[in-house]
Amino acid sequence: MFRLALVVLTVLAAVGVSPATAQTAAVVDGARRHQPIDGFGFSEAFGRAEIMRGSEGLSEQRQREILDLLLSGDGAALSILRLHIVSTPAGSIQPVDPGGPGAPPEYVWDGSDESQVWLAREAKAYGVDRFYANAWSAPGYMKTNGDEANGGTLCGLSGTACGDWRTAYANYLVKYAEFYAGEGIRITDLGFTNEPDYTATYSSMRFTPAQAVEFTKVAGPIAAKAGLKLACCDSFGWTHQRDYTAAIEADPVARGLVSTHTGHTYASQVTGPLPTSRRTWMSEWSPNGTTWNENWDDGSGYDGFTVAKAVHTALTTGNTAGYVYWYGASVGTTRGLIQMNGDGYRVSKRLWALANYSRFIRPGATRIGATTGEQNLALSAFRNPDGSLAVVALNSAASPVPMTYALPNTGIVSGTAVPYVTGATSDTAAQPPIQVDGGKFTATVPPRSLVTYRVTG
Repeated sequence: MFRLALVVLTVLAAVGVSPATAQTAAVVDGARRHQPIDGFGFSEAFGRAEIMRGSEGLSEQRQREILDLLLSGDGAALSILRLHIVSTPAGSIQPVDPGGPGAPPEYVWDGSDESQVWLAREAKAYGVDRFYANAWSAPGYMKTNGDEANGGTLCGLSGTACGDWRTAYANYLVKYAEFYAGEGIRITDLGFTNEPDYTATYSSMRFTPAQAVEFTKVAGPIAAKAGLKLACCDSFGWTHQRDYTAAIEADPVARGLVSTHTGHTYASQVTGPLPTSRRTWMSEWSPNGTTWNENWDDGSGYDGFTVAKAVHTALTTGNTAGYVYWYGASVGTTRGLIQMNGDGYRVSKRLWALANYSRFIRPGATRIGATTGEQNLALSAFRNPDGSLAVVALNSAASPVPMTYALPNTGIVSGTAVPYVTGATSDTAAQPPIQVDGGKFTATVPPRSLVTYRVTG
C-alpha cells in the first residue's frame, strides 16, 4: 500500500498536482542578485576528442548522438569547452628547444591538435562561444626538471637557475590561441597552469602562489594584448585554490590581470567562495569511483545524485560563475558523463544531473534569491537573459515535498512553469506545464529527485 501511495504522489508531482498535505513556502526573489553565470562545460583532453572522432571505431552517427547529448538543447546544452594545450613532444606546438629562451621560436601546427580542433568546430556549430585553453605544463626544455611530466618549475621563476623562459612560455600560450583563430575558433580564456600544487607522472608543472603571481605579471599583459582573459590557477582543491587567489588579490598588479579564478574540487570541496570579487569557476571535477556507474541514486558517491549536489554547492555556496566537469565522454571505468566503447556508448545519470542545471541556466544568467524552510530541499534560482527563470530543486528526502513558490520582484505574475525531472526513471524529462497565478505556483518535488522549473511570463 505504501508503494502504491508513493507512486501516486510521484505521478501527481509530475503534473504539478500537490497531495493534500501542508505545503512549504519557497521565495524566489528577483531583487536579490548574486553572481553572473558564464556557463557549464567539459573537456575531451588527453586524446578523448580523437576517440570521439572515431579513432577507436565510433561511427559518424554515434559521434552525432554523443555530441547531441553533450551540446544540444535536448541534451546538456553545455556552453564551455576546455581545451588541453598539449606539452608532450608529439603534440606540442613547439616540440623542440629553438636554442634558448631568446632564440626565434620554431612553432609547428598540424591543424588537428589531437582532434580538439574538430571538437571545437562542432561545439561552435552548436552555439558554444566560450573556449578555455589550459596548459598542464610547459614543454620540458622550459622547466627545471627538463621533462613536461613529473612536476618541475618554469625556468626564470624565483628559486630557479636555468635561464628565463617566462616570456617565451607566455608567447607560446598566446601562439596556441592564434593557431585556433586561424582555424575559425576564438579562444576566450587562457590558463597557464593546471593543479600547480600537485606533481603527476603525466603532464604537470609546479607553481607556488608567489610564483603564480610572478608569472601572472609576465603573461597577463601579453594575453591581454591578444584579447585573451587570463585564468588562474586550477588548484587541485577548492580550499587549496584560496591561497593562490589570495596571493593574486594581494598584489595590485596581478589582481588586475586575472579575469577568472579557477579551482578544482578533488583534494577539497567547495565550502565557501574564493576570496575575490572576480568571477570564479569550478574548472574540473569528477567524483571518485572504481567502476562505470549509470545510476541516479545508489549511495556510491559517484552517481547522478552526487553530481547534482556538487553542482548546487558550487553555485550557491561557492558563488561560481562557471562549472566545468572533467570528461564529457571517455572510455573504460570513466567517471565521465558518457562511456564510449567501440561503436557504442552508454550514458550515466551524471549527464542528466548536470543537464538539469546547464540546459536551463544559460550564459549571461544571474543567480537570484531562493529560500525555503524545507531542510531537505536544495533550492537555487536564476534569471536568464531572455527573462525566463530557472528554479532548481533537489530533494534529498525519501518522501515527496509539496511546495508553493512565490516569485516577488521577478516581473512574472502569470504564466507557466514547466518541470523537468531527473530521477531513477527520468532523464531531464519535461512534464505538463503548471500555471503561475498571482506570482505563485504550486508543485511537488518527488523523493530523491532533481526538478528544474522553467518559468516564463
